Amino acid sequence: MNLKQLCFDVIEITREVGEFLKSSVDQLSDDMIEAKGSMDFVTVVDKKSEVLIIDRLTELLPEAGFVAEEGTSTKRGDHYNWIIDPLDGTTNFIHGVFPFTISIALMHDEELILGIVHDPIHNECFYAWKDGGAYVNDKPIHVSSRNKLNQCLVATGFPYTDFSLIDEYMASLREYMTLTHGVRRLGSAAMDLAYVACGRYDAFYEYHLKPWDVAAGTVLIREAGGTVCDFNGGDDFLNNENYVATNGFIREEFMEIILKHF
Repeated sequence: MNLKQLCFDVIEITREVGEFLKSSVDQLSDDMIEAKGSMDFVTVVDKKSEVLIIDRLTELLPEAGFVAEEGTSTKRGDHYNWIIDPLDGTTNFIHGVFPFTISIALMHDEELILGIVHDPIHNECFYAWKDGGAYVNDKPIHVSSRNKLNQCLVATGFPYTDFSLIDEYMASLREYMTLTHGVRRLGSAAMDLAYVACGRYDAFYEYHLKPWDVAAGTVLIREAGGTVCDFNGGDDFLNNENYVATNGFIREEFMEIILKHF
């Protein structure tokens, strides 16, 4: 399989879907929004985007299955599976706030081998494939080289449906706020991870994340020279719903606070 060519083919899909998302921002009405749970929303646009992505990816790799946020396909592949978030940042999208992104990753057996995060509003497409490096709009990217937490800008995602760890989270947030240059929350985990990969952020953490939130960003960060793990420092982040990404240089210092509070 030519991963580089496949990556560029998928980029074209994300650009097509991105244009659809941009054209839909001002057309969204209340009757097009559903609540999947408390403060967890899906729109007609999410679903249409996912169907379009799945149709196009099936043409590219017919044997592959899908792990898709909106569940429009339940097909599973024997070896290859796409992990898709057709609109990461739905709450932003509903309110006309940016960013929102398209996130697509490819897994071979248990290994993530390709990842794309596309920001249609700012026309930035972040992409990477196994052993191929990481890029934004054809420009190579790398994680930052900052090696002290007090030099760093950190990103996170606020809890919005699962508040079971809110006390632990707020305690950790307090430390990061006081020990770093600041903490940011964009509203799209996929965008946060892309920003870690290109060095705009130095680290990111959040709990209650799903595979489609982090799969593509994981490929980006690893290929850009960074590290990812779960809150225990292990590799089970796709299953246990907590996630940490760093530039690698501050991993130990950053993880001390995670391990202290969670």
